[in-house]
Amino acid sequence: MSVTDERERRWRLVLGREAQCAGGLSAADQGMDGALEALYNRGDADRGAGDGRRSAGLGGSAPRVARWLGDIREYFPTSVVQVMQKDAMDRLGLHQLLLEPEMMEAVEPDVHLVGTLLSLNRVMPDEARESARAVVRRVVDDLERRVAQKTRSVVQGAIDRSARTHRPRRVADIDWNATIRRNLANYLPEHNTIVPETLVGYGRRSRGVQKDVVLAIDQSGSMASSVVYASVFGAVLASMSTLRTSLVVFDTAVVDLTEQLTDPVEVLFGTQLGGGTHINKAIAYCQGLITKPADSIFVLISDLYEGGVRAEMLKRVAAMQAAGVQVVVLLALSDEGAPFYDRENASALAEMGVPAFACTPDVFPELMAAAIQGQPLTSWVEKHQDA
Repeated sequence: MSVTDERERRWRLVLGREAQCAGGLSAADQGMDGALEALYNRGDADRGAGDGRRSAGLGGSAPRVARWLGDIREYFPTSVVQVMQKDAMDRLGLHQLLLEPEMMEAVEPDVHLVGTLLSLNRVMPDEARESARAVVRRVVDDLERRVAQKTRSVVQGAIDRSARTHRPRRVADIDWNATIRRNLANYLPEHNTIVPETLVGYGRRSRGVQKDVVLAIDQSGSMASSVVYASVFGAVLASMSTLRTSLVVFDTAVVDLTEQLTDPVEVLFGTQLGGGTHINKAIAYCQGLITKPADSIFVLISDLYEGGVRAEMLKRVAAMQAAGVQVVVLLALSDEGAPFYDRENASALAEMGVPAFACTPDVFPELMAAAIQGQPLTSWVEKHQDA
């Protein structure tokens, strides 16, 4: 196919059947065109849009939607399928059809779909809930495979470095590689040796709990992807014996899901997306979980739209900081970047030395490492934004 023919083909698929293009479509392209048309436009007679105006619809039939979901998986790559599924939910209101078990077998699982399923959790019939759990499990297992090894490695490394000392009590506690690097200036060529003026070692060899991590997750509807990622990361952190991890979700009520952290799917089905937000109440609860402030990290994941007492919320954050807690505020933990958020509250936190920023899942382990080592997060954010 020539470049011109390919260009005409692409324009024909973009513009639909009303496009005045010279070339026809192959059988595969006709199938692709039909899938696009069902979602994005182009009224046809069986949808009552014979006047040619743009419209959208897959009809109210679950079998028809299921066939369409199968078609788009055949014609488009997974990344495009996920976008089209999300558009179908937003444009055509197919949420109710997701309550039918056969639909669960036709969809392409992704984080956005999990968010949609969780928002429907309270109205799902039992048979649909089991199918939905299977979909959520597939997404969660995939996310865990992607993030678990890196998270454990980076976070444990940070814990080890935070426990370094220049006065190791035993030879077994000396980190010889770090000691050699620290004393390279003291190399004596005539003796072919290094004089270790400064020793670098481990202050504690115990693999007991060394840091407390408290995750507080806003479960308002706009935070769906963040809830999914945070639940997975919470489960990974909870699997580390050197951390004591707590996970709290909140809207106008506060729910402690720490006991479910062994299974992030249980955590997710314990959430209730949507509703108001009472950040102050959530922070107050989390303050009660912190028993060792100097060894604690509090991670608040929220768009900061506070429905409670704003002044009290800011006062509690200041009190945590004063006690020695490392406070992290994430506007989102997702791939989408910075969402809508309360800029006034974000600015107030920044003035207190607590930057509020969006974080992608691939960077979250490094963020936790920086917090564990007590690095100034303002500098850390600036560095990563520049990168």
